[in-house]
Formats: sequence, structure tokens, C-alpha cells
Amino acid sequence: MSERLSPADMAFFYLEGRTTPQHVGGIAIFEAPDGIDYERLVALLEERISLVPRYRQRMRTVPGNVGAPVWVDDPSFDITYHVRRSMLPRPGTDAALLEFAGRIMPRLLDRARPLWEMYLVEGLSEGRVAIVTKTHHSMVDGVGAIDIAQVLLDASPEPRGCVESVWMPEPEPSAVRLVLDALIGDVRRPLDAAGHAVQDARATAASAGHAVSTACSMVTGAVRPARRSALRVRLGEQRRIAVARTSLGAYRAVRAQFGGTVHDVALATVAGALRRWLIGRGDAPAPGAVVRALVPLSLAGDGSDAFATGGERSARVVGVVVPLPVGEADPVRRLVLLQQELAARTIPGRAVGADALVAMSGFAPPTLHALGARAASRLTRRTYDLVVTNVPGPQHALYAASARMTEMFPVLPLAADQALSIGMTSYDGGVYFGVHGDRDAVADIDALAHALTDELDELVALAGSVVAAEPRSRG
Repeated sequence: MSERLSPADMAFFYLEGRTTPQHVGGIAIFEAPDGIDYERLVALLEERISLVPRYRQRMRTVPGNVGAPVWVDDPSFDITYHVRRSMLPRPGTDAALLEFAGRIMPRLLDRARPLWEMYLVEGLSEGRVAIVTKTHHSMVDGVGAIDIAQVLLDASPEPRGCVESVWMPEPEPSAVRLVLDALIGDVRRPLDAAGHAVQDARATAASAGHAVSTACSMVTGAVRPARRSALRVRLGEQRRIAVARTSLGAYRAVRAQFGGTVHDVALATVAGALRRWLIGRGDAPAPGAVVRALVPLSLAGDGSDAFATGGERSARVVGVVVPLPVGEADPVRRLVLLQQELAARTIPGRAVGADALVAMSGFAPPTLHALGARAASRLTRRTYDLVVTNVPGPQHALYAASARMTEMFPVLPLAADQALSIGMTSYDGGVYFGVHGDRDAVADIDALAHALTDELDELVALAGSVVAAEPRSRG
């Protein structure tokens, strides 16, 4: 019997529309003195795609909606349809790459095929290349899930050995078989009357406009009426993407001086950047004003060891609404306020550490950003103003087809009526921001990206000035 979509996965299809595509993206940049040959990239993926069988499956609906759709092998699977090649015009600037990514990212994935795409983008300056990915939410259903980027990357320039398995797609079930399997499944599960899975999915989707689901029980803060804001707009179909590059050492220096965690400093940086951006737009926040950010938090499962070797790993990702104090003018005071907020929203002993998250699923960032966006989708959009994810990555270099990855930027989808999303990923000593926005509403998206680096620079300067002002001990 084919694997059935869960109501939560089905909900993404009901939520999806031309202005609200439900896929997570990423932009990875590589040093490639010899280039990443397209044919070599396709061959590498063909060799390893058996590690992610979902990437050769498509969704098949059940006639009459008497049961949830199922995943079936795509007998016409063509990897060259999913892995595409593009060339930037000279001189191959980063701005041209982001414009390209901003144009392809909002395009809906083809539901008649496996729900992912990958673009090899050549022609970047200094001999670099980029890989842009898109993966539908329904493909990622847990911390243990594997993203296509995870099987592509290696820990050394020499690709790891992997024996390509001969793939013979399972015969696609007939319409009669799909209906019978659905009805048999309902008999085995008396509580699931025929059609309930579809109704549950629709209810799950509808709940995104009404209430917080049990999967996001960690969320705190009252649901307030939507208010006029630069962050709340009627979405169009086009997007803009901006990026910011920062050093992990800078966050550690601020943490060392002012306490808290690197995550606290990262959110304080986002809060200060949003304040700068709003002031630059002539929309200065009033004292005490906050921007409510949905911040995904990874937790260990109840009564289990999420780090045990063997057995099912039960960590999960839930959403926590954190008020970013954009109305506070003092950067250090903003950091202290966020430290207090995050401490109050963390269950002691249940937060999963960054190193553990990476160890649990190898190269974790794509999967965990997707899970963060999933958590956001289960909340009423009136609860929060934007999604902010901060996902740890490995602190050593990774390679694809012998080319070294130098940077990686997440691209989170936009919720209905929300102008922005911000993703952060740490990797090999850096912290990389991907800022995704509605094309018309945030024409100044580059200003927000610049504000992120400016805000962190100010925090580092303040930390240094405090150290310089401290009296020296006498020898």
C-alpha cells in the first residue's frame, strides 16, 4: 500500500496559491576553479537520489477524495527536468544572481511531478557558481527527513563513494486500487470515516486563519487584531531576495560581553535592523513597540532521548512568538529584553542544542528551515508579523562535486498578507541571512540587509567599548 499524505502535509496544498507558494528555497555559492559541470552534477544526484526516495515520487489524489492522496513512484521521472542550468549575464554580479532567484522562487512547483527543483547557475564573478533549490513543504515531515542538498554535499573535496542502485519504479496503482486501499484503511481505522482525511486537511488549513494547533502549543502571547504595518500587505505574485553576510565570531564576542546566547544576539540584531529599516521608511516605531516574530524552537520529545543512537529520533520543531522590541532605541537594552523573553519561553532541559541538531540529520539547515516554516503555517497569521529562523550548520567546509561551498542563504516562504521572512544559517565561521520579501511592498529590501550588518557592527563596537572601559587589574 502506498504511503498516504498526513492531514498536515495536505494542508499545504490547500494553503497554496499563486501568491502563497508553499516551498522552501536555498541559495548556495561555491568556489569552482574548474566549474561544476552540469553533467557531473546530474550524475552525482542520480547516484545518490536513492537516499531520498521521496524525490522520485509524486502526489496522486484518490478519486472522489474518499481518502488522503498518496505518494507514488513517478514512472516518467526525468532528473534533467528537475535539475536545470542557467547562465548569468556578464559580469555575473551577486545582484544578478539574487534577481534570478527572486524570479524563479515564487513559481509554483508542478504537482504532476516530484515537488522539487534545482538550478545550477553559472557565470558568477570570480569563477563562482551557485545552486538554487526549491522543495515543497510536503516533502519534509520531521527532523529525520533528508533534503536533496544533504545528499549532494561531502565533507571533503573527494566525493564519498556511493553505489548507484538500479531503480525500478513501483507500478502506479489504478484508480480502483486507490479507492479500495482508502476504504480498507478506513475500516482498519474506525475513527477515520471515508473522506475524513481530506476534511481534516482542509480543517488544518483553515485553522491557519483561526487558532494555534497542538503542534505549536509552545506559542505564547495573545492573538491581536491585525494592524496596519509595513510588514502586513496584500501579497503579489513576485518576490525580491536580499542577503547579508556576518561573522559567527562577532555574535560570540557580543555574547561574551553581555551574556545570553548567540541566538539572543542574532535576534537582537534582527530587531535592531528592523528598527533601522522602519525608521528609514519614515515609519519610526513608537517607544515600547514590538514586532512579533515566529521563531521556531527545536525540542526533544517527551520522555525520550533525542540523541540516542538507533531507534526513532523524536525531536520536533514548534513555534514560539517572540516580541522583538523595535521601539527600544538602546541596542544593549534590546538585547537584554530579548534575553528575558527567550528565557521565559524555553522549557529547561528540553531545548535541543545546535550541535545535536546537526548530528541528528547530518547537514541539517535545509530541513530545519523547512520545519520552521511548517510550524509557522500552523498558526493564525494574526499571531505574528514575520517568520525568523536561525538554524545551525556545520562549522567546517562542505563540497559538491569537489567544489567548496563558501556561503549558504535560506529563502523562507511568505505567509498570506506578510511582507517579509528572514532566515539565518551559520556555516564554517559565518552567519548568512536570506531576506525574502514581496516585490512591490519591499522595494527597499537591500536596505534591510544592510541594516543587519550595521546593527551587528554597532553591538560589537559597544561590546568592545565596554571592555576598553573596564579597569585593568594591577600586576
